[in-house]
Amino acid sequence: QVQLVESGGGLVQAGGSLRLSCAASVSIASINRMAWYCQAPGKQRELVASIDSGGNIDYADSVKGRFTLCRDTAKNTVYLQMNSLKSEDTGVYYCQLRTLWEDYWGQGTQVTVST
Repeated sequence: QVQLVESGGGLVQAGGSLRLSCAASVSIASINRMAWYCQAPGKQRELVASIDSGGNIDYADSVKGRFTLCRDTAKNTVYLQMNSLKSEDTGVYYCQLRTLWEDYWGQGTQVTVST
C-alpha cells in the first residue's frame, strides 16, 4: 500500500516562503511521475509542479520563478520550495504519485498566505 505524507504547510505573510515535503512509503526512483497540486477554496485541484522519472520538471505558469520542485530518492521524498508567496497561492496542497496503473494522493497540507 502506497502512502504519501505531506508536511510543511502553515500560515505565512505575502512575500514569505514555505517548504513542503512529501514522504512516500515506496521507492520513488523509478516512479512515472510525482506532482504537487493545489486546491484553492471553491476551486478545482490544479497542477502546480511535476517531475517525471527522467527528472524533467514542469511548473504551472503562475508559479514559475517562485516555486522549485526537487526530489531526494534516497529519502523517497519530494519537496516544493515556495518563495515570494502570494495570497492566490492559498489552498490545500496535495502530493500525487503516479504509477503505470494508479494515482495515489496524500492527505494534503494547508497553506495560507495572508496579506
